[in-house]
Amino acid sequence: MNVETLDELIAKNKVYCSMGANASYIPALASVNPNQLGISLYHIESKELISAGDALVKFAIESMSKVPALLLAIEDNGLTTVLEHINTEATGFAFNSPLNMEINHDKHPLNPFVNIGAIETTSLIKGNSPDTRFSRLLTFVKEICHDESISLNEEIYESESKTGDINRSLAYYLKGNHMLSGDVDSILEVYFKQCSLNVTTVNIAMMASVLGNKGVKPWDNKRLISEESATLVKSVMTTAGLYDESGEFSAHVGIPGKSGVGGGLMGVAPNKYGIGVFSPPLDKSGNSLAGMKLLKDVVEELSLNIFN
Repeated sequence: MNVETLDELIAKNKVYCSMGANASYIPALASVNPNQLGISLYHIESKELISAGDALVKFAIESMSKVPALLLAIEDNGLTTVLEHINTEATGFAFNSPLNMEINHDKHPLNPFVNIGAIETTSLIKGNSPDTRFSRLLTFVKEICHDESISLNEEIYESESKTGDINRSLAYYLKGNHMLSGDVDSILEVYFKQCSLNVTTVNIAMMASVLGNKGVKPWDNKRLISEESATLVKSVMTTAGLYDESGEFSAHVGIPGKSGVGGGLMGVAPNKYGIGVFSPPLDKSGNSLAGMKLLKDVVEELSLNIFN
């Protein structure tokens, strides 16, 4: 894969930017320029990074932050403890639906990538204050993305907080079912902030490459997370990374993926590539429309489908 091929695929798929719509329930996301499409690929073996299009545009990480939050929660508590709080089942419900817990008879969130499970995950990150927990998570994100410049987007955070009543209801639902320990407002402060980090497709590709390399940072060959954690997270990405579109994504794209309503998309090609994509307009399931089309083309071009 070279830059010229990526440029051609971006030109092919740019038309889909006009067929989706930015997330409107978060005002700061609604105002982002929709006519953007970018991609970065990090090759694990050669350590080569290639990018094209709007690859260096900063955007809100949103639900892709659930990946590093889960990894840090596992590092803090151990995998067994985390799985006592959150299941790893797929869902056919919307990402912010309370049914992602209610449908389960033991009253555990179905998985860590729907909002109710992600809030529970964030509550498991250790720290004696919201500032401490967020600072630890931000430090971890900087390391796994190989970028010390990653920072909080205050405008997105304020927008998330002001419009986050459904997430508040989910958090109180967890609390009412004795699943959430700690202060709801403090936990949500960290959750809203983690979703509001500024990233680029390069950052997402680097993060994905750590997962693809079994928890070892390929750029310096140092282990960051356990192989067990990397395997678990990739597995859940495959079944639940794109909400109620996860099955279709697995069937037609065929690699572990995670999306965010900021227009970001992460793809993991085990032992081969970490991939980051960005395009703000979303499809009806809340996933980047042009980004999905572009990622599918790249996976086909490179024969990365793990089910082939």
